[in-house]
Amino acid sequence: MSTPDLATGRLRRLRTPLLIYLISLSAYAAASGTRLQKHSAYNHYVYLADSFLHGRLDLGRKPPNENDWARVETLHLHDGRTVRGVFLKGGVEDHFRTLQGKVVTVPPENIARREHHYYVSFPPLPSLLMLPFVAIFGLKLNDVIFTVLIAALNPVLCYLALRRLRAWSERAELDNLWLTGMFALGTVNFYASVLGEVWYTAHVVGVALTWLYLLCAVEGRHPWLAGLTIALGFITRTPLLFAFPLLLLEIWRCRPGWAARMRAAAAFAAPVAVVGLAMAWMNLARFESPFEFGHTYLNVRWAERIQRWGLFNYHFLGRNLACAFTLLPRIYAKYPFVKVSWHGMSMLLTTPALLYLLWPMRKGPLHRPLWITVAAVAIPSFIYQNSGWVQFGYRFSLDYMPMLVALWALSGRPLTRLARGLILLGVGVNLFGAITFGRMWGFYYDGLFPVE
Repeated sequence: MSTPDLATGRLRRLRTPLLIYLISLSAYAAASGTRLQKHSAYNHYVYLADSFLHGRLDLGRKPPNENDWARVETLHLHDGRTVRGVFLKGGVEDHFRTLQGKVVTVPPENIARREHHYYVSFPPLPSLLMLPFVAIFGLKLNDVIFTVLIAALNPVLCYLALRRLRAWSERAELDNLWLTGMFALGTVNFYASVLGEVWYTAHVVGVALTWLYLLCAVEGRHPWLAGLTIALGFITRTPLLFAFPLLLLEIWRCRPGWAARMRAAAAFAAPVAVVGLAMAWMNLARFESPFEFGHTYLNVRWAERIQRWGLFNYHFLGRNLACAFTLLPRIYAKYPFVKVSWHGMSMLLTTPALLYLLWPMRKGPLHRPLWITVAAVAIPSFIYQNSGWVQFGYRFSLDYMPMLVALWALSGRPLTRLARGLILLGVGVNLFGAITFGRMWGFYYDGLFPVE
């Protein structure tokens, strides 16, 4: 084949992904609207990138608001001691827990001087991606535009992953485009892509890494790259570390012999270990523990809940399962007609086509590995102290939504009129969320499922 023919063939292969990117970018930018004019109120990652550029791990200043910053107090006592940690909530006022976990009594009259150090406790990869732009624009960097530009890549990665799975799914091109549209606009990915804000920027970057991981992990072809994507996912959205079963099960299925399997597993583990050690050093330097990201020290209204039950506990399971699967909006006979809880609503309402996953027509070799991986990633969020509040839909489902879309493609279910209708219904629901969330609070209410 001549060089011009090769170039023409490459352009044809790139045409569909490029169109998907442009359509997704247009949809997300349109739904974002006036948000694109300035950075969000919760641009924590910009502040963290700025701290990195100034050689700091803490902010070195008071944050611009009180929402989801980790705060550590340093107390200089009259007896010459210095302790770092937090005062416990809801008990005796002078009980102070140090960063080593020891509870000591510190009466106010014993404090000679106190300092507050603020940290971004969210894993730092999005800040590292922002570094060159923060170096140029400083704290004025528009995190909304940054997030939307990356978000538009995710439907492209979805399409490429579905095309990669075609050998098992036997899906026509049109089917893959429908499923790509379902992911892009018919899941909570839509509203998460248009907001900026620290939580949603993390989700958008995490989704990109999950799709890349899926591409690398199938058949265990690229264990090193799979390890790199899952490691970077871990320092973006911590639950993504638990996506490892897919790669390991695929190595077992597709690589004959123990020696080959062990080499592939070692290649997978190497970048995970390197990134994990770097993150452990950062945690140790900030919070004197390699395993503490800083969420334990969030200066939020549910700090007492975290201190009492921890970040992960069975205590939170019932609430979180309800938010994920059964929580519905309130319906009224007059305006605003519908109100969505700040805890969100069931993913079966935001993406009703997911119901088909309960009755697959075909179970190929990837069916069980994908479901095991979904469960492994989902369980930490189901027992996490936060439901995702404040949200439109159950946003933590984005950590495993790519796996669910892949399972839909592999299910053998035809895209009937009913299936397409459910996809379009999901698009309508999520369009409502992308437009109203954060703008029209009359459609939302704070309440339901309190955890004390």
